[in-house]
Amino acid sequence: MPPKPGAGLLFDIDGTLVESDPLHLQAFNIVFEPLGHVFDRERFGRELQGLANVDIAARFLPHESIDRRRAVLNEKEETFRKLAAKGIDAVTGLFSLLDWAEAHGVPTVAVTNAPRANADLLLDSIGARRRFHSVVVAEDLAFGKPHPMPYLEGLARIGADPRYSVAFEDSRTGITSATAAGIATVGMATGLEPADLLAAGAVLAASEYTDAALLDLVKARLMA
Repeated sequence: MPPKPGAGLLFDIDGTLVESDPLHLQAFNIVFEPLGHVFDRERFGRELQGLANVDIAARFLPHESIDRRRAVLNEKEETFRKLAAKGIDAVTGLFSLLDWAEAHGVPTVAVTNAPRANADLLLDSIGARRRFHSVVVAEDLAFGKPHPMPYLEGLARIGADPRYSVAFEDSRTGITSATAAGIATVGMATGLEPADLLAAGAVLAASEYTDAALLDLVKARLMA
C-alpha cells in the first residue's frame, strides 16, 4: 500500500525524539536560580516547555535589556549542551517508526523552537540526522511555536499536505503550533500527563512510538 500524495511525518525534537526535558529543567535551574526563579517539573511543563527563548526571556527577565536577555538564555543553552553531551537517549520505538517511513517513502522533518546548535547536538547524539529530510530551527523563522509558522515551514520543506500528515509533540505550545497548521498531532507523554496533552489538542497521547494506537493513526492518515 503506497503513501498518499503529500504524506509526511513531522517531529519536535526535545522530549519528542529524545528524553531531554530533565536536562533542560536542570539547566534552567542552574542559570535562573541566581536570578530568583526555581522550577520544578510541574512549573517547567506549564511555563517553559516548548516555548521559544525570546518568549521565556520576556516573561522572566522583563526588566533586562535585549542583550542581557539573550546572554542569559545563551548561557542556559550552553549549560544544557554540556549536560546533553554526556549522553542522551532516543524515545522508545523512534527508529522503528523512522525505518517504516523510509521503507514506504514517507518524508520526515524535525521542527523545533531550539537553536541550531541544540538541534545538531541532539540529532547527532542519537544518530538520527540522516533520517530527516530537513530540520526547522528557531533561527529560520520570524515566529516560533505556538505560532503555526514552524509547522507550515516544515510541511513546505517536505512537500507535505497537512491532511495526510501526522505531527509528534510533547508540549502544549508545540501541539498548538502543529494543530494550527492543520496537522493531526500525537502528544508524546514524556513529560506532561496524557490528559494535559489531549486537553491541548492532541488527537491521542502515547509514551512511546510502539504504541498501537499511534501506529494505527499514522497508517490511517498517511497510507492510500
